[in-house]
Amino acid sequence: MTWLSVILVWILAWIAVSLLVELRVRHPLATRALRLLAPLVFGAAVLWLWEIAVLGLEVSPVFVPAPSAIAARFASSLDVLWGDFVQTFVKGALSGYAMGCSAAVLAAVAVDRSPFLQRGLLPVANFVAALPIVGIAPILVMWFGFDWHSKAAVVVVMVFFPVLVNTVEGLQASDKMQRDLMATYSASYWQGLFKLRLPAAMPFVFNGLKIATTLAMIGAIVAEFFGSPTQGMGFRISTEVGRLGLDMVWSEIAVAALAGSAFYAVVAMIEKGVTFWHPSQRGR
Repeated sequence: MTWLSVILVWILAWIAVSLLVELRVRHPLATRALRLLAPLVFGAAVLWLWEIAVLGLEVSPVFVPAPSAIAARFASSLDVLWGDFVQTFVKGALSGYAMGCSAAVLAAVAVDRSPFLQRGLLPVANFVAALPIVGIAPILVMWFGFDWHSKAAVVVVMVFFPVLVNTVEGLQASDKMQRDLMATYSASYWQGLFKLRLPAAMPFVFNGLKIATTLAMIGAIVAEFFGSPTQGMGFRISTEVGRLGLDMVWSEIAVAALAGSAFYAVVAMIEKGVTFWHPSQRGR
C-alpha cells in the first residue's frame, strides 16, 4: 500500500466522521448510535494509521509496538490483565473513590454549616490538593503498607478536594428567593438542605464526581510505582518497562483507558437520571 493511498483513506475517514457528526436524526436511539459511531470510526482510523506507520517505517517494537502486536499480547494475557484490573481498579481506585467522595460531600455540608470551617478547612484542603502525588504516594505507602490500602489512601487524597470544592459551590447555587421562601415556611436548616439546596447542588456535585473518576485511576496506578504486591497496573507497567515489554505496557494502558472511560460513563448516566431537570441535560 502506497503512502498516497494511506493519505486518501485517512481523508475519507475524516470526511465520514464529519458527516456523522453533522447528521441529524429524530429518533433518540439513532441519535445515540451516531454519537457512538463517530468516535468508533475515528478511533479505528487512528489505529489503522498507527499500524500502517509502524509497519511501513519498520519502527522497532521496543519503541512503539503495532496495534496488532498489542492486541495479540492482550488476548494472550487476559488472566494477568484481569488480576491487575481487580487489584488496581476495584480494590484501589473504587474503594478510594467511594471513601474520598463520601468524605468530601460530608465535609462540604460541614463547611456550609460552619463559617469557621469555611475560613479554616478550605485553605488547608487547597494546600493538600497542591501537593504533588509523587510526594504523597511514598509516604502513604509507608503508612498503610504495600497492598491496595495505601493506593486507596492516595485516591482519597486526590478525589477529596475537587468534590469538596464543587459541592461547596453547588450548595450556594440555589436562588436567594428560594431560600427566603423556605424560611417563610419555617423550614429548618436540614429541611432546606435536603429539599432545596442539595438537589440544586447536584450538577456541581456530579461535575466533581466526574473529574474524580479520572483522578482515581491516575492515583491508584501512580501509587503502585512506589510499592505494591506482585499485581496491579502500575506494578506491571514499571516491571514490563524494565524488561522492554512495551506490548504488555500498552495492554495495561488500554485496560486503564477502557476502565476509566466506562467509570466516567457510569457516573454520567447516573447524573442524567438524577439531574434530568437541569438545562444541561436537555436534548441529550
